[in-house]
Amino acid sequence: MTNDKDRVLIFDTTLRDGEQSPGATMTHDEKLEIAELLDDMGVDIIEAGFPIASEGDFAAVSEIAKRAKNASICGLARAQFPDIERCWDAVKNCEKPRIHTFIGTSPLHRAIPNLTMDQMADRIHETVTHARNLCPDVQWSPMDATRTEWDYLCRVIEIAIKAGATTINIPDTVGYTAPRESADLIKRLIATVPGADEVIFATHCHNDLGMATANALAAVEGGARQIECTINGLGERAGNTALEEVVMALKVRGDIMPFYTGVESKKLMHISRRVATASGFNVQFNKAIVGKNAFAHESGIHQDGMLKNKETFEIMRPEDVGLAGTSLPLGKHSGRAALRAKLRDLGYDVGDNQLKDVFVRFKALADRKKEVYDDDIVALITASAEGDYDRLQVLSLKVVCGTGGPAEATLEMEIDGKEATATCQGDGPVDATFKAVRELHPNKARLQLYQVAAVTEGTDAQATVSVRLEEDGLIATGQSADTDTVVASARAYVNALNRLLVRREKAGPGADAKEISYKDA
Repeated sequence: MTNDKDRVLIFDTTLRDGEQSPGATMTHDEKLEIAELLDDMGVDIIEAGFPIASEGDFAAVSEIAKRAKNASICGLARAQFPDIERCWDAVKNCEKPRIHTFIGTSPLHRAIPNLTMDQMADRIHETVTHARNLCPDVQWSPMDATRTEWDYLCRVIEIAIKAGATTINIPDTVGYTAPRESADLIKRLIATVPGADEVIFATHCHNDLGMATANALAAVEGGARQIECTINGLGERAGNTALEEVVMALKVRGDIMPFYTGVESKKLMHISRRVATASGFNVQFNKAIVGKNAFAHESGIHQDGMLKNKETFEIMRPEDVGLAGTSLPLGKHSGRAALRAKLRDLGYDVGDNQLKDVFVRFKALADRKKEVYDDDIVALITASAEGDYDRLQVLSLKVVCGTGGPAEATLEMEIDGKEATATCQGDGPVDATFKAVRELHPNKARLQLYQVAAVTEGTDAQATVSVRLEEDGLIATGQSADTDTVVASARAYVNALNRLLVRREKAGPGADAKEISYKDA
């Protein structure tokens, strides 16, 4: 894809590996939006999904491939002809399509399909050849490469290169390796395997031991020129290499790592927030680059140093990652034009209808809060997006609670255009409220996650509530923000229920669930 020896390609797998995080399943429209943001910010390759996994995955990959403007769109396929053909059908309408096929090569993974070394080598040759006959850009991965015998790893990589693979990805599937090993492995493979100098080597690191970013950067020093990563480090178990971390590490430490990417770093914060909202996985406060505290300073010594010279305790500027300094330019007297301009500064280009909805919410918030921060505005736009699912709506909520007995919630909802009211008691105000929702709209959904985070500081801060529900194999996440935590909880719960309803109606039962396992390979 490039002949520049100092250019590192960014391969984003948020929509594939990231979505494998339990509960992180995204809707079709969310996948399209995130893919558009990735494409716009300069990501080189977008792994949009696993097309044979479900009709939903196939539809999303196909639509993303049609809409891509700059990035190569990639689909994942096991080492089986039906997988590869389904993958090609999904990506073939892209200007720069890619098939990514894989098989587990370590002793543990070879035992799953019960293949001998020779049988697996034959399958690799057949499937990579088949993929290359369909698509000019083929990536091949020996899953669990870091625990595969050295001689066998070299053998199968040579086979894949001869069969037509253009990128060889070396996955640290279980996050087992360490930086020195990571660099050495790539360096030795490039020096040893015939034809290695004619392909791009990639690295795919998991974070089980907390070393994913370090291992990925070490692999680049060893000769890899593609990093597989996800926004916010999303992914199975402890996650993957975080895109924002490797991009900024290469940008800040170019003195010792003379490499660069094509990613526009000022768009990192916006996409981080959007992925957090879509997945329901909030970013930890102390997360590098995009965490809420990444540019916050509380220590007296730190604050004094920052006032005198910001470089004393900041190695990069907040503006470099798209974070505007917390400001208070908006209040209850601000108009629509000012709000639209602020949203644009924060990375949101909204239509007239959405602006109207956000403006109403903004005015209501400004009447209740002394100061409206940028993060408050982001919470409002997030809540507005969640409101697209509206078969069920919260109209009013009254809660009575205290130390004298059980809490009681009186909830009024609109359900398919009809108003209904229920009063329920519970162990606390949120429990009572959720019981009232279930009484008005009976369901079997199981609560997997209930999470509350303050948007800003102060007793008048908005609370952002995330609720994740599971019902019959389908998982949906709802979010909402309000200065009243219980109200935000009710709306988040109802938003999640709305998403479950939409998925059942549009996709059919189980369509968005992962219907097959990678272990079937």
